[in-house]
Amino acid sequence: MIRVLLADDQVLVRAGFRALLDAQPDIEVAGEAADGAEALALARSLSPDLVLMDIRMPVLDGLAATRRISEDPELEPVRVVMLTTFELDEYVFEAIRSGASGFLVKDTEPDELVRAVRAVVQGDALLSPGVTRRLIAEFAARSKEPAAGGTLAALTEREREVMALVGIGLSNEEIAWRLVVSPLTAKTHVSRTMVKLGARDRAQLVVLAYESGLVRPGWLG
Repeated sequence: MIRVLLADDQVLVRAGFRALLDAQPDIEVAGEAADGAEALALARSLSPDLVLMDIRMPVLDGLAATRRISEDPELEPVRVVMLTTFELDEYVFEAIRSGASGFLVKDTEPDELVRAVRAVVQGDALLSPGVTRRLIAEFAARSKEPAAGGTLAALTEREREVMALVGIGLSNEEIAWRLVVSPLTAKTHVSRTMVKLGARDRAQLVVLAYESGLVRPGWLG
């Protein structure tokens, strides 16, 4: 059973998400929070698999709450998906840098929301399709300059190649097609790269791809 924590200051939004998710045989809503501070407290007490976190909330905003969750070793298994009102939310990329596994627009189709919850818990990230790739590139352009040093020194050439493809938003299947390997092989390369770099998930791998300079904004081919 996938346990979800809902964090949004709008009661009707939480009620709608609860009704949809509780209706699924493999998902249950473990709790609800009306602000970021409450979300952080409930994440610590309930240990949900996933937090659906609104970016803009009183007391403590979703960005700060996400950062604290991702920095807490005891909450390492907890994944966070940010909820935004608009696709081009100015905080989306910063949210991913803070530890979020992706984002959803609040008017997402119900079936897509359910699929997203399951995908993130399984270790995937909400970083595609094309509109998301453009968004990531846009906000990556505003992120800090690539760090000097051997951030990627532990990676093989193939792992760097795979990481670059993850960085432009390709799925395992698309990476497999691009490199002429099996999807399982592509998934293995992605997993090994995340382990070597200490990335929580694909979202963090994308961030590292930009911040290391391996991928630069606009590389969406």
